[in-house]
Parts: sequence; C-alpha cells; structure tokens
Amino acid sequence: MAQTNQEINYDSDRTLKNEDKYPGALILSKVNNQVYFDHDGIEVWCDNAVFYKNANFFKAYGNIRMQQGDSVRMTSNYAEYNGNTEFAFASGNVRMTRPQTTLETDSLFFDRLKQQAYYRSGGKVTDTASVLTSTVGRYYMEEDKYSFINEVVVTNPEYTINSEQLDFYSESGHAYLYGPSTIVSETSTVYCERGFYDTRADNGYFVKNSRIDYENRILKGDSLYFNRENSFASATNNIRVIDTINDSQVTGHYAEVFRDKDSVFITKKAVAASLQERDTLFIHSDTIMITGKPEKRIIRGFYDVRIFKEDQTGENPMSGRSDSIYSDQETGLTKLINISSMGNGKPVLWSGNNQMTGDSIHLQSNTKTEQLDSLLVFDNAFLIQKDTIEGYNQLKGKELTGYFKDNSMERVIIDKNTETLNYMRNENNDLIGINKTLASSVEIFFEEQQIRDIYYYNRVDGNLTPEQEFPPNARQLQGFNWRGEEQILSKEGLFKDQPEPELKKIKGIALPDEPEEFFEEREEDDLLLNENSRLNPKILQNRKADSLNFKTDTIQNTIKESLKENDSLKKSIE
Repeated sequence: MAQTNQEINYDSDRTLKNEDKYPGALILSKVNNQVYFDHDGIEVWCDNAVFYKNANFFKAYGNIRMQQGDSVRMTSNYAEYNGNTEFAFASGNVRMTRPQTTLETDSLFFDRLKQQAYYRSGGKVTDTASVLTSTVGRYYMEEDKYSFINEVVVTNPEYTINSEQLDFYSESGHAYLYGPSTIVSETSTVYCERGFYDTRADNGYFVKNSRIDYENRILKGDSLYFNRENSFASATNNIRVIDTINDSQVTGHYAEVFRDKDSVFITKKAVAASLQERDTLFIHSDTIMITGKPEKRIIRGFYDVRIFKEDQTGENPMSGRSDSIYSDQETGLTKLINISSMGNGKPVLWSGNNQMTGDSIHLQSNTKTEQLDSLLVFDNAFLIQKDTIEGYNQLKGKELTGYFKDNSMERVIIDKNTETLNYMRNENNDLIGINKTLASSVEIFFEEQQIRDIYYYNRVDGNLTPEQEFPPNARQLQGFNWRGEEQILSKEGLFKDQPEPELKKIKGIALPDEPEEFFEEREEDDLLLNENSRLNPKILQNRKADSLNFKTDTIQNTIKESLKENDSLKKSIE
C-alpha cells in the first residue's frame, strides 16, 4: 500500500500553544467534546493531544478511542500516530476489538499500511470460545489471524493449551501449534510438536512426536486425530496403545480409542503384548479389540490369530494359531477358537516340540506372574511329538489337560477313548518297537520337553510291535495332522508369510512461512513515529528474541522436513 501523506484533520474545543514546552505543536483539549482526529479512514477521539501539524504527527492522552471503519476499534490511555507512515502506538490498558476477538495488552504497535498489529510485552486475546495469552503476538487483519510466540496459553472451560508458537484464525477458531505443545483437560493430555486444533468444534490433528494420555492409556502414532466431544481418538502408522494399569501394549498401524467405552480397536500388523521382558504373551491377528475397565480387560483377536510366549530361559517357547482368540486379563484365561474354515482348521498349540490340536484350546495363566499354569483341549484332542530320529509319537482322546512348570509342559492327561502310538527306545536311544494302545485315560510326564513316562488307565488293548513288523501305513492315528511348518519360533515369526501393510500417506502440517519483519529499516530522518515520540527509535526495531522459532526458511529446509517424514513412514513395529 502506497503512502498518501494525506494531512491529518482535527477538531478541538480548545487549542493552545506552548512553544517552550512543545515547540511547533498545538495543544488540544476537551471542554464539552473530545478532541477528534481523522486521517485516511481512521478516526481518533481523546481528552487531550499534542499535535505537530507540520510533521503530521500527534500524541493523544486520556480516554482514547481509535476506529478504522466498522471492523477495528481500539481504546487506550495513551497513543501516538504518524500520518506520513500511517503507524500508530498505544499504551496503557490497550483494548482492540474485532468482530470475533478482543485483544488486551499494555502496549501495541499498529501499522496501517501492512494492516498489522503487534505486541511484545504480553497480551490477551478473548475469542468466542477461549482466552489466548502470550508474550509476543502479531495480528494480520486481512487474514484475521493471530501469531502468538513465547509462553502461549489457550484457556477454555474444557481444556488448556500450552505452546511455544501458535497461529490462530479468529473467524474459524482454528489453531496451528508449533514446537512442544500440550492440550490438557480433566480426562486427557495431548502432546505434539506440530498440530492443528479446532477450538470451537473441539477436535484436532497432530503429526509430530504426538501422543494422547488418558487416565489409563497412552496413544502414540505418526498421526493422531482427537475428538473431545465424542471421547474418540484414532492413530495412523507406527502406533502404540499402552495400558498403564495392566502394563501391556498393542501395536499396529491403525487404531481407534473410545475413552468412555474403555475400548480399543487396532489393525494392520496388530500385536498385543505385556511389557515384561520374559513370560510375555504376544498376540497377533488381523484385528485386535480390547474392551472393559482396567481391572477387567478383555482382548479379542480375529482372523489368522498367532500367539508366541517365551519362558524364562528363552529356550522353550510356546506358540499357537487359531481363527480367533479371547483373553481375559482378570482371570488369566485365554481361549483359542475356530469360527470358520481357516487354514488347516482346528486351533493348534506348540510347547517345545509338542503339538496339540482340538476343537478349542483354553490356556490358564497366573495373573500375577503371567506364567502358564495349565491348558485344556476340548473335543478331538490330539498331541503329536516328533520322535528324536523318525516318526511321530501320538496321543489322542476327547479331552486333554496339561500342566506347566516355568512355562514348559510338565504333565498331560488325556481322557475318554484314548489312543496312543509311541516309538519305544532303550537307554542307548535304540528303537525297540512301536507301541499302540487303547485306554480309558493316559497320563504323560515330560522331561526337557520330551516324553519321559506314560501311564495307562483301564487299558483295553495294546502291544509292542517290532518296527519291521509295523506297517508304515499304520503309523499315524486317524486324524493325524502334523503342522510343524506353521510353528512360530520367535517374535518375528508372528508375521511369517504376511506382506507388510501398506502405510497410509500422512498429510502433514506445513511450517508457517517466514513473515516480513514488522519494523522496517528506515533512514535516521525518516522515523516510523516522530522525533517528538515518547519512544526511543531503538524500540521500533525487530528483536531476534521476538521472531518466529518455527518457520519455513528455505526450500532446502522444506525438502529435509519432507524426507524426515517419509523416512518415519517406512518404519514398522518390531
């Protein structure tokens, strides 16, 4: 906007001169009506003024009102205005009102050519929904935008925002957060280092080092969405939902959290696990749902469920697969269930080199130590152990009960119409024959994951047959199905033969462009205000401490930031 150098018009009930105290100035004062100035669309009323007519500059005192059109009104105790530069300064209970906001500060600079107001001694902006305070603030009238710097606080009846730097748009109530920022309420705390928040709709979007802390859960991810009214949050890419009460977590690449319902939904490489170094049960499936209050959490997994659990030594892992899973953290009961014709069908569990299958499998853990206590296999129970040299030891019946010690299988009981087929060896591990027996029930004892002793109860029929006399086609009991190729031997094996999920591209929040400096450099004889100003010219200079900390400086910085964000998208949950 070009400077017009239009002369300031004035009206005053009383006009005096005092050349000794105010050389070249008119002293204007109120009698019945306030002193009035008019200049190129701005009007000023005050009780007293010193007007340097030739310099087109005045200083106003007492009950000052300044108005620009119908959109900007300002009151203060003191003000200065230069008609040549169209630059104003106000101090003492400064209050600037706009249709959506009111700004209050001790001192304010107002550049009419740029249509910008600026403070750096602390200010407060009252919006229709919130109160915003900061040490430094800059208002862009054409954009109806505030840029706040240093100790920015947004106070709302429902929450408080603290940020290093915040841009606020008055008309929409939209806020953009830069640098370490928190949104704190009675029920949650949001942290981010770059984010967006709609202060009127109470929802937000956060993209850098973001997390949401609830009373008993923490949600982290590359991108977070938060809706306070619905008590809902979602996360995308590299996410973790940490249960601080039960010391467990779920990871994946997409999650939804419903706080009021105490529920979590997670998918895309979803894994649920406790946070202990050992004796941790990992549950992986296409989709995981966690519901219930902290003391009564229920974990449900659906579609291609895989579990893995190490013992204290890490040498005898337990793993399993099923179509779905149900785990009650209060009781320590975990159910492997088949609800569809998935893969090889029945749920399967491996303890060391022992494979167990059945229509459903229940695992009972100690809720304090998280170690396995026992298991139950219901209907069509089948235990297979690969022989040390050749063939398979097999036991089957209607039901199987297993007991664990230090997460290793110690004893198994198979009841009702049991059948066994065992490769019998002597002390030198030489095969002496194959034993096939029918009994009412069988009890098996294990040592180092190998069958040590077998006890038959109410034996019906059985005999030991030399290997050469035992037909090869009869060495598998009916229903035999060895699934060793599916056994999971490590945490990484939870994802075997599964493609990496395609991560959604995150829509980032750009850093603000670096604005032009508020105070322009001027010649010594061309001051923003006037040589008769109350302010020292040094005050009307830009200070590094009051400039933006987070801004887009160059194209190169933008490229670096983009590369960092792209790299984060490539990381997967380990």
